Amino acid sequence: MSVEEQIQPQGQAAMQSLSDVASKSWFEYPVRAYPQHTDYAGVVWHGTYIAWMEAARIECLRTLGIGYADLVTLGCELPVVDLSIRYHRFLRMGMMAVVRTRLLGFEGVRINWDYQIQSQDAQELYVTAKVTLVAVDREKGKILRQLPATVQDVLARLSAAGNRSR
Repeated sequence: MSVEEQIQPQGQAAMQSLSDVASKSWFEYPVRAYPQHTDYAGVVWHGTYIAWMEAARIECLRTLGIGYADLVTLGCELPVVDLSIRYHRFLRMGMMAVVRTRLLGFEGVRINWDYQIQSQDAQELYVTAKVTLVAVDREKGKILRQLPATVQDVLARLSAAGNRSR
Protein backbone atom coordinates (compact mmCIF):
# COMPACT_ATOMS: atom_id res chain seq x y z
CA MET A 1 0.00 0.00 0.00
CA SER A 2 1.40 3.40 -0.99
CA VAL A 3 1.73 6.21 1.52
CA GLU A 4 -0.95 8.14 -0.37
CA GLU A 5 -3.31 5.18 -0.02
CA GLN A 6 -2.47 5.00 3.68
CA ILE A 7 -3.60 8.56 4.33
CA GLN A 8 -6.85 8.12 2.42
CA PRO A 9 -9.58 8.58 5.05
CA GLN A 10 -10.70 5.08 5.94
CA GLY A 11 -14.24 3.95 6.59
CA GLN A 12 -17.08 5.37 8.59
CA ALA A 13 -14.91 6.99 11.31
CA ALA A 14 -13.04 9.25 8.89
CA MET A 15 -16.21 10.17 7.04
CA GLN A 16 -17.90 10.91 10.37
CA SER A 17 -15.00 13.22 11.34
CA LEU A 18 -15.26 15.02 8.01
CA SER A 19 -18.99 15.47 8.40
CA ASP A 20 -18.64 16.52 12.08
CA VAL A 21 -16.04 19.18 11.28
CA ALA A 22 -17.97 20.43 8.25
CA SER A 23 -21.33 20.51 10.01
CA LYS A 24 -19.93 22.55 12.89
CA SER A 25 -18.01 24.71 10.43
CA TRP A 26 -15.31 25.17 13.11
CA PHE A 27 -12.89 22.61 14.53
CA GLU A 28 -12.34 23.31 18.24
CA TYR A 29 -9.07 22.73 20.07
CA PRO A 30 -8.92 23.51 23.81
CA VAL A 31 -5.76 25.06 25.28
CA ARG A 32 -4.51 26.21 28.68
CA ALA A 33 -1.95 28.96 29.24
CA TYR A 34 0.96 27.37 31.10
CA PRO A 35 3.93 29.27 32.54
CA GLN A 36 6.08 28.54 29.45
CA HIS A 37 3.46 30.28 27.29
CA THR A 38 3.72 33.58 29.15
CA ASP A 39 6.06 36.51 29.64
CA TYR A 40 7.33 37.72 33.02
CA ALA A 41 4.03 39.46 33.73
CA GLY A 42 2.07 36.19 33.32
CA VAL A 43 0.51 37.34 30.04
CA VAL A 44 0.48 34.89 27.12
CA TRP A 45 3.32 35.75 24.72
CA HIS A 46 2.09 36.78 21.25
CA GLY A 47 3.86 33.87 19.48
CA THR A 48 2.09 31.31 21.66
CA TYR A 49 -1.20 32.07 19.94
CA ILE A 50 0.40 31.22 16.58
CA ALA A 51 1.73 27.91 17.96
CA TRP A 52 -1.76 27.08 19.27
CA MET A 53 -3.26 27.84 15.85
CA GLU A 54 -0.72 25.54 14.20
CA ALA A 55 -1.53 22.74 16.67
CA ALA A 56 -5.27 23.18 16.06
CA ARG A 57 -4.84 23.07 12.27
CA ILE A 58 -2.65 19.95 12.42
CA GLU A 59 -5.10 18.24 14.78
CA CYS A 60 -8.02 19.18 12.52
CA LEU A 61 -6.27 17.61 9.53
CA ARG A 62 -5.35 14.54 11.62
CA THR A 63 -9.00 13.96 12.56
CA LEU A 64 -9.81 14.03 8.84
CA GLY A 65 -7.23 11.32 8.15
CA ILE A 66 -4.34 13.56 7.00
CA GLY A 67 -1.43 13.14 9.42
CA TYR A 68 1.37 15.69 9.04
CA ALA A 69 3.96 12.90 9.25
CA ASP A 70 2.21 11.26 6.30
CA LEU A 71 2.51 14.48 4.29
CA VAL A 72 6.22 14.59 5.07
CA THR A 73 6.55 10.97 3.91
CA LEU A 74 4.84 11.99 0.66
CA GLY A 75 7.49 14.70 0.29
CA CYS A 76 5.05 17.54 0.96
CA GLU A 77 5.39 20.43 3.42
CA LEU A 78 2.72 23.04 4.12
CA PRO A 79 4.57 26.18 5.25
CA VAL A 80 2.76 29.38 6.17
CA VAL A 81 3.18 32.00 3.43
CA ASP A 82 0.76 34.59 4.75
CA LEU A 83 -0.45 35.36 8.27
CA SER A 84 -2.80 38.07 9.39
CA ILE A 85 -3.50 38.21 13.12
CA ARG A 86 -5.45 40.56 15.37
CA TYR A 87 -5.02 40.50 19.14
CA HIS A 88 -8.25 41.60 20.84
CA ARG A 89 -7.58 40.64 24.47
CA PHE A 90 -4.81 38.77 26.22
CA LEU A 91 -4.90 35.57 28.20
CA ARG A 92 -3.11 35.13 31.49
CA MET A 93 -1.30 32.12 32.90
CA GLY A 94 -3.74 29.40 33.97
CA MET A 95 -6.60 30.55 31.77
CA MET A 96 -8.33 28.14 29.39
CA ALA A 97 -9.37 29.00 25.85
CA VAL A 98 -10.64 27.35 22.69
CA VAL A 99 -8.82 27.67 19.37
CA ARG A 100 -11.39 27.44 16.58
CA THR A 101 -10.23 26.83 13.03
CA ARG A 102 -11.91 26.21 9.72
CA LEU A 103 -10.89 25.80 6.13
CA LEU A 104 -11.86 28.90 4.15
CA GLY A 105 -10.99 27.22 0.87
CA PHE A 106 -8.12 26.39 -1.40
CA GLU A 107 -6.94 27.39 -4.84
CA GLY A 108 -4.39 25.11 -6.44
CA VAL A 109 -1.76 24.57 -3.75
CA ARG A 110 -2.77 27.56 -1.59
CA ILE A 111 -4.83 26.57 1.45
CA ASN A 112 -6.62 29.29 3.44
CA TRP A 113 -7.61 28.89 7.11
CA ASP A 114 -9.60 31.07 9.50
CA TYR A 115 -9.08 31.21 13.29
CA GLN A 116 -10.69 32.48 16.46
CA ILE A 117 -9.28 32.05 19.94
CA GLN A 118 -11.97 32.63 22.51
CA SER A 119 -13.00 31.86 26.06
CA GLN A 120 -14.57 28.48 26.73
CA ASP A 121 -18.00 30.09 27.11
CA ALA A 122 -17.47 32.04 23.85
CA GLN A 123 -18.03 35.35 25.68
CA GLU A 124 -14.50 36.73 25.21
CA LEU A 125 -12.65 36.93 21.90
CA TYR A 126 -8.85 36.96 22.30
CA VAL A 127 -7.48 36.55 18.76
CA THR A 128 -8.70 36.35 15.17
CA ALA A 129 -6.44 35.31 12.32
CA LYS A 130 -6.20 34.14 8.74
CA VAL A 131 -3.41 31.90 7.50
CA THR A 132 -2.43 30.80 4.01
CA LEU A 133 -0.35 27.67 3.48
CA VAL A 134 1.25 26.50 0.27
CA ALA A 135 2.31 22.96 -0.65
CA VAL A 136 6.06 22.65 -1.14
CA ASP A 137 8.24 19.76 -2.33
CA ARG A 138 10.41 18.87 0.69
CA GLU A 139 13.47 17.84 -1.31
CA LYS A 140 13.49 20.58 -3.94
CA GLY A 141 12.10 23.35 -1.75
CA LYS A 142 9.85 24.41 -4.62
CA ILE A 143 6.12 24.95 -4.71
CA LEU A 144 4.26 21.86 -5.90
CA ARG A 145 2.10 22.08 -8.99
CA GLN A 146 -0.74 20.36 -7.15
CA LEU A 147 -1.64 18.94 -3.77
CA PRO A 148 -1.33 15.19 -3.22
CA ALA A 149 -4.58 13.68 -4.57
CA THR A 150 -5.83 12.38 -1.21
CA VAL A 151 -5.23 15.74 0.47
CA GLN A 152 -6.95 17.59 -2.36
CA ASP A 153 -9.93 15.21 -2.12
CA VAL A 154 -10.38 15.66 1.64
CA LEU A 155 -10.00 19.45 1.43
CA ALA A 156 -12.45 19.65 -1.48
CA ARG A 157 -15.05 17.66 0.45
CA LEU A 158 -14.43 19.68 3.63
CA SER A 159 -14.65 22.96 1.72
CA ALA A 160 -17.86 21.93 -0.05
CA ALA A 161 -19.46 20.65 3.16
CA GLY A 162 -18.36 23.75 5.08
CA ASN A 163 -19.80 26.07 2.43
CA ARG A 164 -23.15 24.26 2.69
CA SER A 165 -23.23 24.66 6.49
CA ARG A 166 -22.40 28.41 6.58
